[in-house]
Amino acid sequence: MPPTDPIQRIEAALARPGAPSSDYDLNRDVTLPETRKLRQAAVLVPLIEAPSGLEVLLTKRSAQLKMHPGQIAFPGGKHDRTDANLTATALREAREETGLPEGLVDIVGTLPAHETVTGFTVTPIVGHIAAPFAQRPEPGEVEEIFRVPLAHVTDPANFAVQSRLWQGKPRHFYTVPYGPYYIWGATARILRALADRLV
Repeated sequence: MPPTDPIQRIEAALARPGAPSSDYDLNRDVTLPETRKLRQAAVLVPLIEAPSGLEVLLTKRSAQLKMHPGQIAFPGGKHDRTDANLTATALREAREETGLPEGLVDIVGTLPAHETVTGFTVTPIVGHIAAPFAQRPEPGEVEEIFRVPLAHVTDPANFAVQSRLWQGKPRHFYTVPYGPYYIWGATARILRALADRLV
């Protein structure tokens, strides 16, 4: 019998083997060079208790940033040599970007790595936050911190495939909008990978 507790259900889903994902998943005409060098990064997928069920904490990046300005993202960033591992990277970045203390996060599991068009291999670390904390957007980096229902972003019916020009060619990508928030690209692809595991 599958687990009925939502965190246990997610933990069981993450324990199953799965294939890595990529920003190129929907663009089969792209041939990636085998010699490409990818930089390690990690994001935290924070699951927060709410009266109506689990919610996912996300950030809206500052419009002043050079990379991905104004986009919706998980808290996270590139691996630092001082980080013990990629989980430490995700937790450090979440603390810096949102004020989330590392000690409040119970690690549930990880999703397979996701390759981005910007040359990163991103490991999503799923964490459960049962206690409230004082949210503090990182000045100059994070414009807004908000939450969306986990049920919304893990329902495959809420996803759509759209496209826009990237380096002169159409690039297709997943989107999973919620209210005023246009969630797309790597963030939507990682959420789709989680949704597919929970079906």
